[in-house]
Amino acid sequence: MPRIFLTHSSDMLRNYYGEGAVAALREVAEVVINPTGRVLDAEALIRHGQGCEIVVSDRQTPGFPTFFESAPELVAFVRCAVDIRNVDVPAASRNGILVTRATPGFAASVAELGLGLMIDLARGLTDAATTYRTGQAPEARIGRQLRGSTLGIIGYGVIGQHLAGIAKAIGMTVLASDPYKAIDEGGVAQVSFEDLLARSDFVVCLAVATEETENLMNAAAFSRMKPSAYFINLSRGNLVDEPALAAALDKKTIAGAAMDVGRAADQMPSLELARRPDVLATPHAAGLTPAAIEHQAFDTVTQVRALCAGEVPPHAVNVEAATRLSRLRQAGRP
Repeated sequence: MPRIFLTHSSDMLRNYYGEGAVAALREVAEVVINPTGRVLDAEALIRHGQGCEIVVSDRQTPGFPTFFESAPELVAFVRCAVDIRNVDVPAASRNGILVTRATPGFAASVAELGLGLMIDLARGLTDAATTYRTGQAPEARIGRQLRGSTLGIIGYGVIGQHLAGIAKAIGMTVLASDPYKAIDEGGVAQVSFEDLLARSDFVVCLAVATEETENLMNAAAFSRMKPSAYFINLSRGNLVDEPALAAALDKKTIAGAAMDVGRAADQMPSLELARRPDVLATPHAAGLTPAAIEHQAFDTVTQVRALCAGEVPPHAVNVEAATRLSRLRQAGRP
């Protein structure tokens, strides 16, 4: 029976994996859980992952090149997340190790938070609740109705499509900008990035984080937005030039912002932005719902089952280089 090392820290194991997925792994393999309870550095990953054929990794634990070079028994590095930017895939490939990723089962969860943030920004819910909690009565203020407002979605992947469906259902005009696909969907107008910024009342960033999209939302981008518009980031912090966003808020170039991600540890919102009264921030929790978590955790269970059966698992990224797979294929033969 293969040995699996589960890298999750105590809170990640509880919040992002769950007892059901651990039990399912134990049906097909011996499972070793990160004994430190903390996020592992390279040395700790090498030490505790020794002798394991499969590593199931949380998003906080990088796939260090030194680990891939120091784990002769390792066959596969299975990431319980879509984002594998901190996994050194070339190093894994050089050592014949397979890398996989999970699928985005959090579209509904993230889109729903996006809707909630739009409502909060438009109606000042957090401001009113915060004032009431101090024992004072807030001043009633005119809000903005989402019906009839324009939503601009940057990056039209599965989350963007789900959010667009919700927005259309409540009567919003939906614009989308994505240079990598042709959008042919009723009620969604594909426009340029610049046009989207100029026309939208709510700009929601859902583009994939790449070198090309680094600081996509910079000073020039914020200057194109309407002074009455709000910016919401549900993707990754490195898509936003944070000093430029702070300057846009200071100058009232935009009306406010909300974010579930940022450039702090574990992709959390940066405290300097999150503490501002014109910003709503949540702690990278958009996908933190049982349905979303179970989807990705059980993706890894499916992948491990395939590996233990001597098969290539779904959502592998470097099959051609994964020469060690033959070990598990041989072990999986009856």
